[in-house]
Amino acid sequence: MNDTTNANLAALLLRASMGILFLAHAGLKIFIFTPAGTAAFFESLGFPGPLAYLVIAAELFGGLALIVGVWTRWVSVALVPILLGSIYAPHGAAGFFFSNPNGGWEFPAFWTVALASLALLGNGAYALQKVRS
Repeated sequence: MNDTTNANLAALLLRASMGILFLAHAGLKIFIFTPAGTAAFFESLGFPGPLAYLVIAAELFGGLALIVGVWTRWVSVALVPILLGSIYAPHGAAGFFFSNPNGGWEFPAFWTVALASLALLGNGAYALQKVRS
């Protein structure tokens, strides 16, 4: 395999895995915690309740965009504040390791770095939106 093929496969792997994870988190907020319950949780952390609906929409539509490979660079950058917010509250107070009670900030920090990497890689060749030369 040449370097171009490896970069395209890396972009696909990152896009698909992160897109699936964002869909899973949106699904958790929609089907398990419910949107209203998520809004109440956001309020308990000191965030405005309506922000929960924006986060759910960003995770849902951002996850779908990443999976199919549309606007990957912009979507990756747009999702970073969500993860930084999750580091700030609730995970930051739980310490570094995600295995700590209430989950530390290790996983959201790694996910943020992965999004930054994907923003640098872009869609890759195996995407719905092709890059123009």
